[in-house]
Amino acid sequence: MKQNKAKKSEPLIRITKRTDVSLKLGIIVRVIAILIALLVCGIVTKVFTSDDPISILKTIVHGAFGEGRMLVTLHDVALLLCVSLAVTPAFRMKFWNIGAEGQVLMGALATAMCMFFLGGKVPDALLIVIMIVFSIVTACVWAIIPAFFKAHWGTNETLFTLMMNYVAIQLIEYFLKIADKSGSNVVGPDLLSHGWFPQIFHTDYVLNIVIVAIITVLLHIYLTKSKHGYELLVVGESENTARYIGINVKKVIIRTMALSGAICGIAGLLIVGGASHSIDSNIAGGRGFSAIMVSWLAKFNPIVMVLTSLLLVFLSRGADEVSSKFGLNADFSQILTGIILFFIIGCEFFIHYQVHFRSSKKAEKEDK
Repeated sequence: MKQNKAKKSEPLIRITKRTDVSLKLGIIVRVIAILIALLVCGIVTKVFTSDDPISILKTIVHGAFGEGRMLVTLHDVALLLCVSLAVTPAFRMKFWNIGAEGQVLMGALATAMCMFFLGGKVPDALLIVIMIVFSIVTACVWAIIPAFFKAHWGTNETLFTLMMNYVAIQLIEYFLKIADKSGSNVVGPDLLSHGWFPQIFHTDYVLNIVIVAIITVLLHIYLTKSKHGYELLVVGESENTARYIGINVKKVIIRTMALSGAICGIAGLLIVGGASHSIDSNIAGGRGFSAIMVSWLAKFNPIVMVLTSLLLVFLSRGADEVSSKFGLNADFSQILTGIILFFIIGCEFFIHYQVHFRSSKKAEKEDK
């Protein structure tokens, strides 16, 4: 009898999936998670700095939106958003492209090579056109390689694209040795002095922001309104279903990765030709990996990705400012960013799942 009672008794904690997740609930939970994360960051920083949490929060905001920093922050958002847009079509198709970092590097390398070898030999206007074509084509081909192997032989795209990141890094290192005989790890504006994007309002950043804004709108239309967007969704849900209704799965996989690579190529072009006018093996700045989180948090929605990109850049720049102002180790900013991301990612569980605790009254009745 006791064994039967034990089997029938309700567990202390029970987790159920929410059938209907409202937009209001999602917003409330995420806002609460961010506020708690900022509070924890304030407490952690106070332990190391003995400063009050309010001052620390002000420092975080100032780091992202302080005087003269707004445009730089928006530019960082635009670049991260561009890479996030690039990985989104593949992710919607459930092709796990972890190689965006390498694809951006290849776009940047193609841009730098055009600037280095053709700079001063052709008019700058023509050089920019050549840079655009070569950066897009190079990154596109780089992305098609793992897609081709996946489509024809079912290789693991995660490992394939990840390994290609390291190949791209080494290709850039080789170019640095050719371009700069001094052995420098960076080829700077002195060697890449031609093919710079024209300034708008006397700054390099505005044109980049405008280009990414246009890509965001176009990609949103492509994914939600076009036949191609529908096909990649079907392939992601079930390749067998896609084949049954007449979709060429191999073609969709290669085409979608070509699009992802092309947008990564544009990101590399914007970084070298439109902003830094230099190249090194770290020029992508880890955006290829941060983009995965941006895309995932936005549920692969290009418009929502504007907000998630802004959030990650805000946190990163704010954390850097805290480390700088209070004289802390540079890695401390990564700790703060990690704390905040932990709460943001963790809150997704409470959005999609509900935790039930067994009531004490029910427990007493079961015991009787």
